[in-house]
Amino acid sequence: MEPMVSIIMPVYKVEDYVAKAIESVQNQTFQDWELLIVDDGSPDESGEICDLYAWEDSRIRVFHKENGGAPSARNLAMDHASGKYYFFMDADDWAEPKMLADMVALAERDQAQIVVAGFFIDTYYADEKFRRDDFFVTDVVYSDADSFHKDAYRLFDKNQLYAPWNKLWLRSYIEEKHLRFPPTFWDDFPFILSVIRDVERVTVTSKQYYHFIRKRAESETAAYRPGMYEKREEEHGWMKELYRHWGVNDEASREMVARRYIERFIGCLENLTNKNCTLSRKEKRRQVKAMISHKNVRRSLRLAKPHSFMMKVMLVPIRMKSVTLTLLEAEVITAVKSRNTKIFAALKASR
Repeated sequence: MEPMVSIIMPVYKVEDYVAKAIESVQNQTFQDWELLIVDDGSPDESGEICDLYAWEDSRIRVFHKENGGAPSARNLAMDHASGKYYFFMDADDWAEPKMLADMVALAERDQAQIVVAGFFIDTYYADEKFRRDDFFVTDVVYSDADSFHKDAYRLFDKNQLYAPWNKLWLRSYIEEKHLRFPPTFWDDFPFILSVIRDVERVTVTSKQYYHFIRKRAESETAAYRPGMYEKREEEHGWMKELYRHWGVNDEASREMVARRYIERFIGCLENLTNKNCTLSRKEKRRQVKAMISHKNVRRSLRLAKPHSFMMKVMLVPIRMKSVTLTLLEAEVITAVKSRNTKIFAALKASR
């Protein structure tokens, strides 16, 4: 018989974490699942560890492939999945035991195309010490597209719609739309936008199950990313196009889109002062000058209403179009980020 849930897990250089991820699946109170693991050419022992679990549990299948990135790994697993629902999981995270049981029950009750749950972000600043931040919204059932579109800004505001791993997805809906993860950096967001674009039935639960782990120094959240600013501009365009498609143009939604953009814009500035950025000081100043003068920045500054005093202060140099102060601010953020993970996580959560 086909399983109810197909859990999809790309694996790459996670030999110290993947066992906990797999065992958190095996420990689910809901047991009608298959776990499709894709070893994406991992150079460490990750693939072998997964093979051992698959040897002992027939519900686990491991695919080995040349390295091609998480999008290609997820897509490969989707092509082999047979469950009624998809659940996407990262191999260095873990889930609470009741996650699948509760989310499947909600999906079946409401005939939902997507079930969205709260989650935790556990930011480790020492081997056994971490800061835990809670992300959730109140329970709500959207039984039609219009109600979801008008209220989506609230979900975006609480980070509920950005990641694939706090959701249960109706497989038939995704397959009917022929949707897959695009082969691009930060592939999660365009995939999610493609799914929610025409979705009609969404159930949201305030319960939290998934633990997203921030720990590894080499993780994407810590690395310098050439082209980050251009990618954020592209994402902003996707958001505006989504709201045009929905026909939603109310003040709350416009404000959320603007604030989302300007908050991530600060991350693009900080990216230039990352220790691994090889640009000269002159080139950094040139880029900052062009960035803070861009029309999207100026418009977002007019529309956005920052939620914290800290964010209001951080926007001052950008409002002033001061290259020197903006670059100095970015350097301070980089210093805090690299020297005190605990404080940086607290500041980021309170923005």
